[in-house]
Amino acid sequence: MQPLNVVLLLSDSGVAQSLVSALSSSFKSVQLTRSLSEMRAGITKHRACVAILDMEKASFSDVQSLSHEFPGACIVCTHRCADEEMWAAALQAGADDVCPSSDTRGILHAAMRSAVATRAVAA
Repeated sequence: MQPLNVVLLLSDSGVAQSLVSALSSSFKSVQLTRSLSEMRAGITKHRACVAILDMEKASFSDVQSLSHEFPGACIVCTHRCADEEMWAAALQAGADDVCPSSDTRGILHAAMRSAVATRAVAA
């Protein structure tokens, strides 16, 4: 069975550290990245099944590219504003879920749901 790994790209360092702590108990590897190119490299290197991406660090076309480049990885997008139109656009671009960046518990649940779904498809 493939180990569960996650890669994060977030703009808020406090949220990032909170998520790293929360995710560390559920994932084998949690990698915090500083740029989209570093995230891509991290997904490849660590065979991440989940990518958590702050929409303040990426565009919808970036989400779409990640979705096509890494079809086995689930993408959970975050944003500090609860904007339903933006969230719908992120889902249309290929995100598997969208959560407020301040909702650490919601992001953790979305990542776990995505990881379980990925594992079920791979089995």
